[in-house]
Amino acid sequence: MKHHLLTLYFIVFISTLTYGQKRGPWGDQGNGTYINPIINADYSDPDVIRVGNKYYMICSEFHYMGMTIQESEDMVNWKIIGRIYNRLDFPAYDSFKRYAGGSWAPAIRFHDNKFWVYFCTINEGLFMTNASNPEGPWSPLLLVKNIEKWEDPCPFWDDDGQAYLGHSVHGAGPIIIHKMSADGTKLLDEGKTVYTGPVAEGTKIYKRNNYYYLSIPEGGVSEGWQTVLRSKNIYGPYEKRVVLEKGSTPINGPHQGAIVDTPDGEWWFYHFQSAGALGRVLHLQPMFWHDDWPVIGIDIDRNGIGEPVSVWQKPNIGNTFPIIAPQSDDEFNSKDLGLQWQWNHNPIDSNWSLTDKKGWLVLKAKKAANIMEAHNTLTQKVMGNTGEVTVQMDLKDMISGQKAGLSSMSKIYNSIGVKNHQGKLYVFFEGKDKKQEEVIFSHKTIYLKLKLDIIQQKNHFFYSTDNKNFKAIGPDFNAEFGYWKGSRIALFSYNELNDGGAAAFNFFYYNYDGPK
Repeated sequence: MKHHLLTLYFIVFISTLTYGQKRGPWGDQGNGTYINPIINADYSDPDVIRVGNKYYMICSEFHYMGMTIQESEDMVNWKIIGRIYNRLDFPAYDSFKRYAGGSWAPAIRFHDNKFWVYFCTINEGLFMTNASNPEGPWSPLLLVKNIEKWEDPCPFWDDDGQAYLGHSVHGAGPIIIHKMSADGTKLLDEGKTVYTGPVAEGTKIYKRNNYYYLSIPEGGVSEGWQTVLRSKNIYGPYEKRVVLEKGSTPINGPHQGAIVDTPDGEWWFYHFQSAGALGRVLHLQPMFWHDDWPVIGIDIDRNGIGEPVSVWQKPNIGNTFPIIAPQSDDEFNSKDLGLQWQWNHNPIDSNWSLTDKKGWLVLKAKKAANIMEAHNTLTQKVMGNTGEVTVQMDLKDMISGQKAGLSSMSKIYNSIGVKNHQGKLYVFFEGKDKKQEEVIFSHKTIYLKLKLDIIQQKNHFFYSTDNKNFKAIGPDFNAEFGYWKGSRIALFSYNELNDGGAAAFNFFYYNYDGPK
């Protein structure tokens, strides 16, 4: 009887914990199911591997610094655990000349007791880094090949130890495979073209039952499908099969991702979906093998090709883990920035601090014409379709010519902030093709708020002196996709006249419509 009561208490306790966790219209539903997308945020070109009982993911970050690594214990709930690099040491990344450059479609693999990451930048070439622990430290980026217009690399170590690298070329295709040194640092030949297809890119290489598989997205970002090639020889010739398409579903362009198994032999496929201003969001599809071909999703329209699911049972990993999502809030109390933050291009480390004003992030202003050219603009991904961001900013060290505040930015920007004009402070709104508004402001502290509604595009800024009573400023504005990335939330501080002045941020709170 006592045993049964303890069991009952445990079930009630776990149910209470699950019920108390924040859920929403995407991700883990707390009842053994999930709703796609599992992360409704811009995790574009995802690659995922399993090592032991844990799963690791990376994605394209383009010009944002730098690439992070995410970890999951159940394939659905993810947290950021490390940063793979902090900067790209080329002058163009110091001077805002690499919008849409940076890391394109990286690959992560585990080999020889190390994690390996490869990626191409469209201007500089093929890079590699590795680490014994996914949290880091990661080795300094190695430029494996200095070449322009390569994209989407993937390493592969065969059973005999021979290493290979597959990649595509800017403009999407063809797929080329090179021999590579076993230590992953050198390409040993000029490569062989193994496949040419319609916008064929993003190849991932696998081996199973003596077949080599190339998993490749085709057809373009928002219109494409997932193709799988197989051969008994890594150089082909390859058989081809389309394994996932939009079909009768509303999920456009379901492709570009990773094939992953569980320790107990379930198979799953990660991919993105193009979701407008939000970016390219992360989906998880059930998968199994039939006649040594992967079968992904559900064939709703009965044409022999899988279609993505919207709701499905979570992977059976034999345990239950808390509902979480990648980090967003920050009170700036740590000696390090939260891993969710990414600089727009390379930062100037001497011009920001978490120690100058304890418990605050201080952004020291450099001269710039606008936010797109402003050093040390700090960004993070938009999470979900609706949300509300609130920050507190200290204005007492701002000087004439300086602007600082909160922005929604991509290829365009819309911002709320405070500017110092000849010693007087003004709250302002500015945006692309929008009339600027400003209001004189006499306080030394301000609270700024951004309300986001990505679907309806009713995004708006507000400000307050007490964090209770907020006033609207500016019109509704559109958040937009740009430079291959979704819209970002950004903190900024720059000076239109000269270097100088500082703004301090006490907290960043972000409530949105999904798990947290």
